This record gives sequence, C-alpha cells and structure tokens, in this order.
Amino acid sequence: MNGEENNRVQIRQRTRLPDFLQSVNLKYVKLGYHYLISHLLTLCLIPLMSVIVVEASRLSLDDVHQLWLQLQYNLVSFIVFSVVLVFGSTVYIMTRPRSVYLLDYSCYLPPSHLKVKYQQFMEHSELTGDFDESSLEFQRKILERSGLGEETCVPEAMHYLPPRPSMAAARQEAEQVMFGALDKLFANTNVKPRDIGILVVNCSLFNPTPSLSAMIINKYKLRGNIRSFNLGGMGCSAGVIAIDLAKDMLQVHRNSYAVVVSTENITQNWYFGNKKSMLIPNCLFRVGGTAVLLSNRSVDRRRSKYKLVHVVRTHCGANDKAFKCVYQEQDDNGKTGVSLSKDLMAIAGGALKTNITTLGPLVLPISEQILFFVTLVAKKLFNAKIKPYIPDFKLAFDHFCIHAGGRAVIDELEKNLQLLPVHAEASRMTLHRFGNTSSSSIWYELAYTEAKGRMRKGNRVWQIAFGSGFKCNSAVWVALRNVKPSPNNPWEDCIHRYPVQLNL
Repeated sequence: MNGEENNRVQIRQRTRLPDFLQSVNLKYVKLGYHYLISHLLTLCLIPLMSVIVVEASRLSLDDVHQLWLQLQYNLVSFIVFSVVLVFGSTVYIMTRPRSVYLLDYSCYLPPSHLKVKYQQFMEHSELTGDFDESSLEFQRKILERSGLGEETCVPEAMHYLPPRPSMAAARQEAEQVMFGALDKLFANTNVKPRDIGILVVNCSLFNPTPSLSAMIINKYKLRGNIRSFNLGGMGCSAGVIAIDLAKDMLQVHRNSYAVVVSTENITQNWYFGNKKSMLIPNCLFRVGGTAVLLSNRSVDRRRSKYKLVHVVRTHCGANDKAFKCVYQEQDDNGKTGVSLSKDLMAIAGGALKTNITTLGPLVLPISEQILFFVTLVAKKLFNAKIKPYIPDFKLAFDHFCIHAGGRAVIDELEKNLQLLPVHAEASRMTLHRFGNTSSSSIWYELAYTEAKGRMRKGNRVWQIAFGSGFKCNSAVWVALRNVKPSPNNPWEDCIHRYPVQLNL
C-alpha cells in the first residue's frame, strides 16, 4: 500500500504546476508599501516644488531683468541647445515604435444544431464502434472533470454516424468559422475588406492548399499587394504569436490595417483510437474562432478599444521533453491524433516561470520589483533556505485571460498566482460555454469581461496562452475607454446566466 500511495503522490505532483506562491501575503502592509513606493517621486517632488514656488515669488522685477540679460549674453549657447533639443525630439518621434490599436474583434458563435451534450457525446462515441469499453469509460471521466458545459459545439461532420471527416468537410468548417467571424468584424467596424493591408491566419492542424489565408483573400477579394501569412502547427498559443507578427508588420507599413484570424479545425483531427493520452483532445476541443482588427493609424485611437502594450514569447523547444509533450503522431494501429504527455503541467509551469520572469520587469510596479530583488539578494548572501518572493501580478493587471485549455490549468494558475475567483471567472466560464477553442479562447474570455461591463478606461489585461512546442506567450493590453460589448458578442444571449456554479 505504501508503494501505491507514493506512486499516487508522484502522479499528482507531475500533473500540477510548480508551487510559485511561497510568500506570505501581508495584504494591508503590502498595499501601503506599494502605494508609498509608487508615489515616492511625487511625495519627494511636492516639497521641492513648494520651495521653488516660494523662492520664485520673492523675485523682484530687477531680478527678472538680470536673468534676461544673462540669457542674452549666452545667446549662442541657447541657440545650440535649442537646435539639439529640436533635432533630438525629431529623431525620437521618427524612430519610436508605432502604437498598435485594437479597433474591435469578433468571436464566432456556432449555430445551435452543433451543440453536443455529455450524454449525446458518449452515445455517439459508443455507436461509432471505434472505442473499447476502457476508452469509453476514460472519456466519460474526462468529460465529468473537464469543466465543459452542455452547450459546447463540435463540427457538423462529427454529428453523423459514422462521422464524415473528409477534406471537404474540414474546408467547410474552416469557412464557416473564419467567414462568420470576419463578416461580423467588418460589419461592426465599417472597415472595407480592400482596406486591409496585412492578414495573419493561424490554425495548427489544418493547412490545405491553397492556404486558409488565400481562402479569405478569395472570399473578400482583398487587394493584390496584401501581406498575408499562414501560421500552422504552433498550438494554442499561436493567437498571441499572430498578434506579435501583425504588430511587427505594422511597425514597417505606415497607416495600415491588419487582420488576425485565430482558429482550430477539428473535423480531420478527431482521434478514433484507444490510446488514452490521445483521447483527451476529443473531450476538450470544440469549435471556435476569432477575427481581430488592428491599426497603427493615430486617427483610429479615439475609436479603438485597446492599445497593445507588450508581447512576451517563451519557447522551450530546445528541451526534448517540452518538444514532445504535445505531439501529433500515429498510434500502434496507424490512427492519427495528438498525444498529451503526463509531464505537460510541469513543463507548462517551467515555461510560465520563464515568461513571467521576462514580463515582470515590464509591468510590475517598482514596489514589487524591489521586494523581489531584496529577497533574491538575501537568499544568495545569507540563507539559501529563504523562500523566493513571488510578485503580486494583481497589482499590474485588472483582468486575466488565461487560456481555457482545461480545468487543471486554470486551477493551478489561480492558486499559484494567488488570483481571486473573479480573476479566473472569464476563463472558467469560457471553458464551460465554449470548451477549449484553442488559440481563440483568450478572445472569448475578453468578450466575457466586456459583456459583464467590467472593462474600464485604463484597465490592463493579461492574455496568457500555452501551446505545443512548448510555448508560453503573453500579450498585455490597456483599455482606451470604458469598453462596451460589440454587437453580436458571443455572450449576449446567455451572459445573464453566468457565472454558473461549477462542481470543482
């Protein structure tokens, strides 16, 4: 029995993220410290400005006249200084990074006839005849613990008996999702398709010829000199990668619009075998996609929802275990699927730590950075047993969009980053209503926050996603106004029912 208990403990340890949160949260002391350090410069400047004002009020007209004469005697120096100032300002304005604005985005809402309930899913799986009793029981347990609700959708080809995972059906799924999202985006923004100068599409598992980006160009008759890109095989974090690519392109091409389309295709990637590690995607992945409109035009700022602040990307592909933890392969019977390793959560934890180590100095207030640095120095110099200080990211962000990859991922991030239930609410509810929609899930979560009326001007949003390779990518946005949900928000017909009570 002791051996079995040890094995169970080891398995639980492998399936959890590393415990980042090892510090004691002295809530009110930390808040006071944070306020003091954040406003330290202001507090120091107030007495200095008071002294300057008092001294200036004592100047007589003769004193002012003497200052003017001194300036005239040093006219050459003044002119040189002015020229250098103007030249430096011009160089800065010309070379500084262009701001990237998010005008709007649209999430695809599948039709109701594509919804699949638990019982329907299990009955259908049994009737296909592809799964043995052990596999059916495994899928049943995964579904019960998944956090998915009764309204998630699978593609039309999977509703047939037997299923019809053809190339034509996969194309149809891609067209319905991409065109459905783009139609709403163009309608909401009044931007003409021919005005789009940059197009980035990401879809990991379905990459036909012509490409998905070519399908969009053909459908909307986009202009001939459009810069188009099609990203494949990059997993659930590819949406942030696509945003980063579009951002880089907008730094080069002035006064341009960029569209990013993020989706995944299920039709030809359903697994019909009995290998347990390859059955999990069947239970979690569902139909979804999003289209995002970006701009670098300064005139678009006033009508944009958000401004892109940072993108931080972490790639752990040099490590063999990380490279193979999400791996498309064939089982012993030649059936293709995506295998998920038991080490997935530990690898995701390592990628997350690397990512937030880079992101932290960019977004955390100076108070948190000082605490982290002092703890690190103390640990190195005095006591190796001192626990590392984990910064409080709630001081940097108002909203969190955690990739809805599964309940375990959300649970561990909420625990180890010490988030409140409200911070993980958008992720949990997205998983419940739409399932794991891969790279587009972070946009359904943002749409949830907007539908709840929680997005205020100046709020910061952290989108964080994990993907095969293995990758952890973050995007940080700041709200430019009090953001209201756009027409055809995917939550508009059900937001009154959320949040729902989940059996965690």
